[in-house]
Amino acid sequence: MIRADRETCSILIVENIDDLRAGLAKELNALGHSVTVAGERSEALAIGDQTEFDLLVSDLVNSEPAAGCEAVRSFKMSVTSSQPRRAVTELHEIIEKTLAFKLQRVDTSSPTAVREKIDLELPSDLTLMNSVLEYLVDRVDKLGLVKVEQSNLFVALDEAFVNAVKHGNRNDPVKLLRVTAELSAREAIFTVEDEGEGFDVHEIPDPTDPANLFKSSGRGVLLIYNIMDEVEYSRGGAKLRMVKRPQS
Repeated sequence: MIRADRETCSILIVENIDDLRAGLAKELNALGHSVTVAGERSEALAIGDQTEFDLLVSDLVNSEPAAGCEAVRSFKMSVTSSQPRRAVTELHEIIEKTLAFKLQRVDTSSPTAVREKIDLELPSDLTLMNSVLEYLVDRVDKLGLVKVEQSNLFVALDEAFVNAVKHGNRNDPVKLLRVTAELSAREAIFTVEDEGEGFDVHEIPDPTDPANLFKSSGRGVLLIYNIMDEVEYSRGGAKLRMVKRPQS
């Protein structure tokens, strides 16, 4: 049932496969939101000012690749509204519905035949991050890239999201968090970037030092380093790149 007092979000879906475009539009319309659809990027650009939309969902599945070329699938979800604070209360259910639809209707390819890229750009709100985290871990699990339960991947991504939202963007929903996942048969690469001032990772107190035993700072970063195969901070600490590879 749609609440009479709810705020309606304006959503743009860009997807060149008819049934997927129509199916997702139906799901989001059922939530009571205003949905505009486009079959191609050029069609979407012709609509006019994209900032009138609160959310953009694009490229659920790329067109069939040419013979002999690797199949590359991409998915992008980003906030386009100039007032993301207003949209946060309703974005949670939109994101959950969109990601659930994608898992059920789109994410069915074999990891050996596909390289997949996922781009998400959302307000700094941990309630939104929970849906994203569960989707990414579920996607990696379904692709069979990493044994999720044994790898502690959930813990590493959760720590990265929490650090970016709380310490990077200071829980400010006006600031965006950008999450990218590049999945292939050989590795999963995750990038988490905030709009904060950054930090020097070398200045974080060593949580293994007995003097810091009761301090919580630094434990998340240490966990990330111990769980992931590669960890790299850039842009003054505001951008984190993590790589996880299948176990031998």
